[in-house]
Amino acid sequence: MQTASRSRFYWMNFGIPLACAVLVFLMFDLTKIDIAFNDLFYDPVTKSFPLDHVHLFEKITHKWARIIPNWTGELAVIGSVLSFFWTVFNVDKHPKLHAFLEKIKVAPVLRFAHKHRRDFLYVVFAFSISTGLIHYLKGHTSVYCPIETTQYGGKIEHKEWYENFDLLKVAGDGRCWPGGHASGGFTMLALYFVARRYRWRYSKALMYGSLGLGFVYGTTRVLQGWHYMSHTFWAGIVVWLACLLTALAFYGRARLAAPVLQRHEKAVSGVQTQPAT
Repeated sequence: MQTASRSRFYWMNFGIPLACAVLVFLMFDLTKIDIAFNDLFYDPVTKSFPLDHVHLFEKITHKWARIIPNWTGELAVIGSVLSFFWTVFNVDKHPKLHAFLEKIKVAPVLRFAHKHRRDFLYVVFAFSISTGLIHYLKGHTSVYCPIETTQYGGKIEHKEWYENFDLLKVAGDGRCWPGGHASGGFTMLALYFVARRYRWRYSKALMYGSLGLGFVYGTTRVLQGWHYMSHTFWAGIVVWLACLLTALAFYGRARLAAPVLQRHEKAVSGVQTQPAT
C-alpha cells in the first residue's frame, strides 16, 4: 500500500510536469505555433503590438499584479525573522517581557510566527530557489522577446532556448525564457505545498488559483508581445519542480502525500495532525 502511495505521489508531482515539458517542447519549441499565436495580436501596419502601448493595461497587468507575490514573499521574510524572537529572547522565562508583549497584542503574532517557523522559511526558500532558477535559465539561454526579434520589427533573429543553451556561462544578452512575470504568479504554488503539509481540504483550490495566476500573468505579456505562450508553460514547469523539491526537503514525502482532511475529521484529529516545527 505504501509503495502504491509513493508511486502515485511521484507520478502526480513529477511525472505530470515532466510529461508536460515534453509536450510543450514538441508542440511549441519544434513548431511555429508560438509565432502563429503572437501574430494574432500584432499589427503589421504599425509594426507593433497595440496593447503594449496601453498604459493602463501595462500598469494593471504588469506593475500592480506584482503586488501579490511581492507582498507574499515579504510577509514570509518578516514571519521568518519574527519566528526566532520567542526563542532568542526566551520569552517564557521572562514574565515581565511576556506580560508586556501580551499587553501590546504582539505576543499572539510572535507565537504564531514561532509555531510556523518552518512554513515561513519554506516559502522564503521556495521563492528564492524558483526565482534563482528562472534567472539562471534566462541568462544561460539568451532568448530574446518577440518584440525584439526581426519577426516583429526588432533587430535580433528569433532562436529557441535550446539553440543557445550553455550550462556554465552566460549565453548572451537575451532574457526572455522562461517567462519571468509568469513565474512570479507561479511562485504562489509554495502556499499550496504548505497547505498540503497541514492536509487543508482546500489545498487544491489554492493550487489551481496559483496556476491560474501564473497563466494570467504570462498571457498578458504575450498580448503585449513580450513573451511567447510557451514561455509561460516553461515557467510553470520550472517553478512547480522548484517548489516541490524544496517542499520535499522541508516536509518530507509522507507529509505531503497524506490525504487532505475532510470536514468530519477536523474535530477528531485537528490537534493530532499538527506537525512539529
